[in-house]
Amino acid sequence: MFLKRIKPKEGKKRTYWAPVKSVRTARGPRHQVVSYLGEKSEWANLARIVNKRPLPRMPLFDTPETTQPVPETIEVGVRGARVERTRDFGNVYPALTLWPALELDQLLERIMPHGHGKIPWHIVATILSLARFCEPSSERHIADTWYQRTSLDDLMGVPADRVNPDRLYRPHDHLLKHRDDNEKHLEQRYTTLFDAQYDLLLDEVTSTYFEGEAKRNPQAQRGPSRDHRPDCKQVGIGLVVTREGLPVAYEVFEGNRHDSKTLQEIIETMESKHGKARRIWVLDRGMVSDENLQFLRDRDGQYIVGTPQATLRSYEQALLEQEWTPVQEGIEVKLRPGPEGNETFLLCRSAARREKECRRPKRETEPMHERFEKRIEEGLQSLERRLDKAKKKSNRSQVERQIGRLLGRNSRAAGLFDIKVSEVERDGADGFLKVTWTKKDGWREGASLSEGCYLLRTNLVDWTAEDLWKTYIRLTQAEAAFRTQKSELNLRPIRHQKEDRVQAPILFSFPAYAMWKMLELWMSRCGLGNGPRPLIEELARIKTNDVVLPTSNGREVRIRCVTQTDASQRTLLGRLGLKIPTRLGQPQWSPDSQR
Repeated sequence: MFLKRIKPKEGKKRTYWAPVKSVRTARGPRHQVVSYLGEKSEWANLARIVNKRPLPRMPLFDTPETTQPVPETIEVGVRGARVERTRDFGNVYPALTLWPALELDQLLERIMPHGHGKIPWHIVATILSLARFCEPSSERHIADTWYQRTSLDDLMGVPADRVNPDRLYRPHDHLLKHRDDNEKHLEQRYTTLFDAQYDLLLDEVTSTYFEGEAKRNPQAQRGPSRDHRPDCKQVGIGLVVTREGLPVAYEVFEGNRHDSKTLQEIIETMESKHGKARRIWVLDRGMVSDENLQFLRDRDGQYIVGTPQATLRSYEQALLEQEWTPVQEGIEVKLRPGPEGNETFLLCRSAARREKECRRPKRETEPMHERFEKRIEEGLQSLERRLDKAKKKSNRSQVERQIGRLLGRNSRAAGLFDIKVSEVERDGADGFLKVTWTKKDGWREGASLSEGCYLLRTNLVDWTAEDLWKTYIRLTQAEAAFRTQKSELNLRPIRHQKEDRVQAPILFSFPAYAMWKMLELWMSRCGLGNGPRPLIEELARIKTNDVVLPTSNGREVRIRCVTQTDASQRTLLGRLGLKIPTRLGQPQWSPDSQR
């Protein structure tokens, strides 16, 4: 669900906002309005907490006591008035509001060294985190472009000429030493702000790739790429979030490490930081192995996990039985006991998923399974012709890998084929290879029966089917966290090459995502949907300007003003319970004006 601008009807001038969601229809996906936003302010509890934390004093613009103040009344020349120094305000204002609400300013001031520089390191780290939230980019872009066109120099008291790439790089090393303190602090703030619970944790793994060879980083390896960049080295990132999607902890792994090999390290890390507890772990099927499940059981851990699609073969009879329980529109489930009695399996059937698997894409004449079957058969025939024409013996392992890649690309029909690679004699010499295949009887009926179905596995044997499914589907919170970090917070690609430098952008994206998630939950509680991007883009139109007024005494008065909000912006700010200032600081004499 996200915010959408509703265009006014003919004859009306007002533009409205409404939370909408995407729904599937016979004519394709369409936007469905969930509710309309009225003009009445609806304050959230978060707004009261946020508004108690004032913005910084803005020391750069406030008139020093030693300077002659501007009188309250003075004669000005209207014709000579002009506007200068336009800066972005509306996009940095929410970030600078959320930052102290999470008390991250207090945390950084406490844990980071103050040093002897002109700018304390915790202020530089704040700038990096705000940039990651507002407009993620490189340190050079922040120094040369972004910071100079924002009003942060007024709000934070740091002149633009003191923000340079070298100064932005140096806080990385200081903050990396306090990663655990950062995670523990956010956990405490989640409890205060959202009453967050940590009895249920969602664990997911993704990858992000490098630009460059990254020769000096041992974690940079080639592996299965989720970004469709197998040509680039990558690192794996494991993220643990709460049931609301709030980030709790993260780990960085080698790029060629399988997802299932990361779980034990993540669990041990969580227990060392937050203590042992009887937590429920929700895991995707890619992280599941018998070894990992036994590891959880040995530690009295509880789990709800996905299973490989092939496991459905053991439940074909259950798929035929009419004992399904609806848990949501288009979703049905049924429970089946495990063979040893200490586990429960949950069969799930989704109408939307079945429709997707059976749909014929444009320019395709066969359904999905038939299309994949045709591709596999054509690939095997091509391989067979190449082996028949080969003038020298082929490498058996290389041929088997080619078959494996072919089946992997067309996994929907891979179970249909029984493929054998055998040695044959040709022209009096043996050792030549030949590939043969047969199709399994009854596979199509089973594949058709399992379309739209998936299987979950858990040791929570006393839970209802509905509770199990609703808990597992929360795993989408972890998946959404990665989508946000990669797309909105620009966590890909990584341009740093050294191992420590690679950790830094991942570290700064952690509090930035906490701010993003806080804004998302805040919007949700105010009836504004859960998509912060439209809100940020709308508020980004709010600027600051210097209004310069010539006076009768030959000097000029400079007033730093915030542009007036329009009706749409006032509606959104009213819903959030936020009030933005009309100007920054007090009017002052222009320093370059004539005395």
